[in-house]
Amino acid sequence: MSPITFLIMRRMRTPLLMLICAYAVAVLGMVLVPGPTLDGVRQQMSFLHAFYFVTYTATTIGFGEIPYAFSDAQRLWATFTIYLTVIPWFYGIGAIISLFQDPAFREARTRQGFVRDVRRIRERYYLVCGFGDTGSLLVKALTERGRRAVAIDIDPQRVNALAIQDYDVYVPGLCADASLPENLMDAGLKSRRCHAVVALTNRDQVNLSVAIAAKLLHPGLAVISRVGNRDAAANMASFDTDHIINPFEAFAEHLAMALRSPGTWLLHEWLSAVPQTALPEPRYPPRGGWIICGYGRFGKAIHREMKRAGMMTVVVEADPDRTGCKNCVRGRGTEEETLAAAGVFDAVGIVAGTDDDANNLSIVMTAKSMNPALFVVIRQNRHANDALFRAVEADLVMHASESIVHEVIALITSPLLSRFLARSRRESNAWANEVLARITAVTEDVVPDIWEVRIGDRQARAVGREVAGGNRVAVGDVLRDPRDRTGVLRCVPLLLARGETVTLMPADGEPLGFGDRLLFCGLARAETLMTWTLQDDRVLDYVLTGRPVTQGHVWRWLERRARRRESIDPSRV
Repeated sequence: MSPITFLIMRRMRTPLLMLICAYAVAVLGMVLVPGPTLDGVRQQMSFLHAFYFVTYTATTIGFGEIPYAFSDAQRLWATFTIYLTVIPWFYGIGAIISLFQDPAFREARTRQGFVRDVRRIRERYYLVCGFGDTGSLLVKALTERGRRAVAIDIDPQRVNALAIQDYDVYVPGLCADASLPENLMDAGLKSRRCHAVVALTNRDQVNLSVAIAAKLLHPGLAVISRVGNRDAAANMASFDTDHIINPFEAFAEHLAMALRSPGTWLLHEWLSAVPQTALPEPRYPPRGGWIICGYGRFGKAIHREMKRAGMMTVVVEADPDRTGCKNCVRGRGTEEETLAAAGVFDAVGIVAGTDDDANNLSIVMTAKSMNPALFVVIRQNRHANDALFRAVEADLVMHASESIVHEVIALITSPLLSRFLARSRRESNAWANEVLARITAVTEDVVPDIWEVRIGDRQARAVGREVAGGNRVAVGDVLRDPRDRTGVLRCVPLLLARGETVTLMPADGEPLGFGDRLLFCGLARAETLMTWTLQDDRVLDYVLTGRPVTQGHVWRWLERRARRRESIDPSRV
């Protein structure tokens, strides 16, 4: 029995019993009470007529005395029936109104509607646990790309905000605790259409519970989880969580990368930015002394990576005893005397990394008034403060929610991109500068589009058939312009994955095999033209051999016949 049916039966049991008893007494009385004498025969009402009369009388509709004019005894009983049945009806109506206002009933009805909406989804969808700043940005990014999502959050205000969002596609939302497996199953965790689970709540324990439930209830399902510290990350890794994202550690590593290898850092920025927008201007953090305001999770990550990069750092912390900060300047960093004690006049950069946006803005404004040449890194905690952080004109803004969303979108839309970025960190700065030069040569100063190709899949079925037949197709072949094979498409091959083997920046002469995966970046129109070559056998043949594309069924039949004769007896050609 569904929860709604159970609640209705439990709450309406007494009113229904009262109504049934009142009807039974009223109907029985109308049958037993003698009617008028017509043509010398005493009339007696049947059960059908009695039930019909009591029905329209008890509901105050009124229809007259049928099938004949009543006797005085029947009229007296009808009067009694009116008073007898109106009380259960009023009681029943009140019970119905109370039932619809009952929070348990409303919650059960909302949950049932949510489950029904999830079951109606016919495309692959992503289960997003947590609809705060990060979750809302992720759902918006997914829907803008035409992908479906289902959201769970324990805060009813956030779920209500989801209901009024103007997304491109409908996103079902449930107000529930994502750490409970039954809520995840109601959200479609075990459905074959559930493509991945993304745990983005602000509690590591809840995210861990989501990851465990996903791995146990739906083995093989991809799990992406947010964490706030290293211990939680290690715990999640022990349960084979596919992707663990720590925005503080990630940003700290990127900042250290910018200090050690500016070219690699800029390559990450370009490939992680929004496609079709202007390429981000390079802003290289200077080497020297840095001030870190705030020694929480973010400040500790920055301090650790700065030390690894060989930077001199001074930490400013308001509560050193709670955070475990040693040899630091006590204070919030919003006061001039605190910054002066930290050496702001001799520093080259400052990191405003507290968990309060107002304090971070105050730190930056005070520090810049004392040393305008400072390189400023600021942490933004709330997405609603975008206008304020744009106005402060910091060199780098660490927005945890946006960092996580960019990482998740990259994992979802282009898994190979994460592998490329991870491998690129092992390369030299000179190698990264060469890659940047190749990208700028084809992208016209805009952020390139990123796309993947798997040889043999539907998107590359022509090349798949060609290599499966033993013919040679190289990386450079798919880079040819299908309109003019002497031209080259405006894109760059970034990575070739063959099983567990990964090749960065594969050469044009690298042969392709069935099942190989390629990662490209370039202009959007280059992807469109490449798809033409990958899918159409005639276009691929032109790209490989230079033979013109034949049109019409007859010419294609003659061409296939000529090819068969050529393969059987080459001397006849």
